Amino acid sequence: MTIKLDFEECLKDSPRFRADIEDVEGDVSELETRLDKLVKQCHTMLEAGKVYCNSSKNFVTGLRELGLHCSKDRTLGECLEKFSKKLGAITEAQEEAISSTQKVKCKLQSFVKEDVKRLKDVRKEFERSGESLEAALSRNAQAPRNKAHEVDEASAALLNSRRAFRSQALDYVLEIKVVESKKKTEIILAMLSLMEAQAQFFHKGHESLKELESYRKSLNEEQTQLVLDAAREKRDTEQRHSAVKKKDVSYDDSLMGYCTEPANGIAMEGYLYKRASNAFKTWNRRWFSIQKNQLVYQKKFKEQPTVVVEDLRLCTVKPCPDHERRFCFEVVSPSKSCLLQADSDRLQQDWISAVQLSIASAFQDRREDSHSPRDRCSSVSVGSGVSAGAEQEVVVCQALEEVQGIPGNGFCCDCGESGPDWASINLGITLCITCSGIHRSLGVHFSKVRSLTLDSWEPELIKLMCELGNTAINRIYEARIDEMTIKKPHPSSPRQDKESWIRSKYVEKKFIQKLPETGRAVPLRRSSARRNRSSTQHPVTMRPPIKPKPNRSTLPRLTGISPSDLMQKNNTGSHKDSDEEDDLSSLHPGALLYRSAALQHFPVMADAIAHGADVNWVNAAEASSTPLIQAATANSLAACEFLLQNGANVNQVDVNGRGPLHHATILGHTGLVCLFLKRGADYNAKDKTQKDPISIAVESANADIVTLLRIAKMNKEMREMDGAFGQSGDDTYHDIFRDFSHMASNNPEKLKRRSADIKTP
Repeated sequence: MTIKLDFEECLKDSPRFRADIEDVEGDVSELETRLDKLVKQCHTMLEAGKVYCNSSKNFVTGLRELGLHCSKDRTLGECLEKFSKKLGAITEAQEEAISSTQKVKCKLQSFVKEDVKRLKDVRKEFERSGESLEAALSRNAQAPRNKAHEVDEASAALLNSRRAFRSQALDYVLEIKVVESKKKTEIILAMLSLMEAQAQFFHKGHESLKELESYRKSLNEEQTQLVLDAAREKRDTEQRHSAVKKKDVSYDDSLMGYCTEPANGIAMEGYLYKRASNAFKTWNRRWFSIQKNQLVYQKKFKEQPTVVVEDLRLCTVKPCPDHERRFCFEVVSPSKSCLLQADSDRLQQDWISAVQLSIASAFQDRREDSHSPRDRCSSVSVGSGVSAGAEQEVVVCQALEEVQGIPGNGFCCDCGESGPDWASINLGITLCITCSGIHRSLGVHFSKVRSLTLDSWEPELIKLMCELGNTAINRIYEARIDEMTIKKPHPSSPRQDKESWIRSKYVEKKFIQKLPETGRAVPLRRSSARRNRSSTQHPVTMRPPIKPKPNRSTLPRLTGISPSDLMQKNNTGSHKDSDEEDDLSSLHPGALLYRSAALQHFPVMADAIAHGADVNWVNAAEASSTPLIQAATANSLAACEFLLQNGANVNQVDVNGRGPLHHATILGHTGLVCLFLKRGADYNAKDKTQKDPISIAVESANADIVTLLRIAKMNKEMREMDGAFGQSGDDTYHDIFRDFSHMASNNPEKLKRRSADIKTP
């Protein structure tokens, strides 16, 4: 619209004005068409850009996932992580550019739909007034001279029409000038915004890639070296392949020889055929190995190895020349025999020799080590002079014997095999080696497996194991097997049967007593499996009932297996005291765990966890206290250990900002302070009064706790330092904490302090 309209010509309504108006209208129509087309093209571009950005995001996500998969390879993982991060930043910048372009499109669209449309509406009014003026002129011209009345009416109508036409003409010209002016500003502003968005996009992309410039150069050099290494490795592989092809390996068994000093603990390994013990006596090829004085086999690498002979010292090996199959030999133990077949006569002799040498090596190790863990427990006490290490071993062995003496612990908790050598420390049960392998496969969030004879045991963990036991735990996890008429696996059951049973029992929890809709009041007394071995029982001092109780209207009842049912045998002979009883029938699992932790009632704690209790449940009615804080307040080392083994947060605080470590320090419970520090408690945490455990211990003049806290702090600082003193400090830290742990578990009276005047602020 470069045509200039004159207002005088507009008032005259001259042919020139009409011609200019016609040119302007054609220009406006073409402008509208081109802007509509541009807006549609911009919309198509934006939609394609959004699709591209979404695809880019998916691509970046794929790079990140690939980086996580390759995280073990430092170079590849770092490359994918850095590049995906920068590509993600570029994609974000592109999204910003698309958003700015969207605003530009909206402005142009608004100009077309509002300003141009308003101009077209004004043009219609102008045309309508022009038609009215033409009609008035025609009537005025046709008015007869002799009829004054008609002449006056025609003249008046003409005057009004001319006024209206001139007004509409002026409005139309004004609107044309407005559109012309706005066209320039809107289009220029839109282009500036578009170019600014593009400039920002490319600038951010350039800056992001520039940050990787040095890394890309170093990576390119490393990649060049990798190509050279790969070519060299390919050449070496081809040479080895060529040498192997020239060699007859059909009976070359040199790689299957016995290793007297194995680096990985495996003296010999290889494939053997094993005759099954089923009725069909089928032969299966399995991967056998001699390791840790045991003969084991497995079908797949990720499977838990099956133990054929637990102790090679108790077995013999002999060839079987009379068997119909060749290269057979038999491994005979006191409880069973296993018939095996090698692939050649040479391999048969190698395996027989390897078993014989392993037997001799096991006896040699026995003489060098003096005794096995179990034998040491029975013989280390003989003699008057023992070292400090042997003295500590006596305590551990006696404690392990005590764990195995808990009711039901003499048999595997799941299959009933006698003499279990393994345990699940968070469940508090003993297991045979087969069931322990299945428990290990469940994951540590279900079962934490340890060997009773091979692993080291902290005194607080032994104390915890003595508080539970197979009998108490099975009353919880096997409460409904009688009514469900389910048969429990026995020691000779197939592994898959045991695995199915264990998963149903602990993962799916099919056999626990379901939560009823109503409950009955049940008494709760402090109880544990340890006290079941005593025929008489003395009343124990209980903490007052927790008040206020959780709201009965909002908490479902938990009486799956009532505490009285769980402990009906454990509490034989105990006195019934109304002060020691507490109605727990209205508590949900979290609240039940909270209250039983305060009362140190381990079977009920285990029952609550089995029914899904949150070990970090918060009692808002009691200053946001947790089960762990309740156990710490009750000075129960075993209860705290039980909660920590089941995932309790050692740093969770109450409404006063005090965690378990604060409460143990305030109450002078040295053994618990030692336990919490070993489990990662924050000794620098401050409560609402800005006091940390160290300042509290100093104010209480508790030298033992101050020592523990300062040693823990010093140990962390020394470990963070570079130098030769870090390891020394670390050893001192472990020695001191080990001594305090043994004292807290075995001689707690030595750590007791008078705290009658110590009050929680």
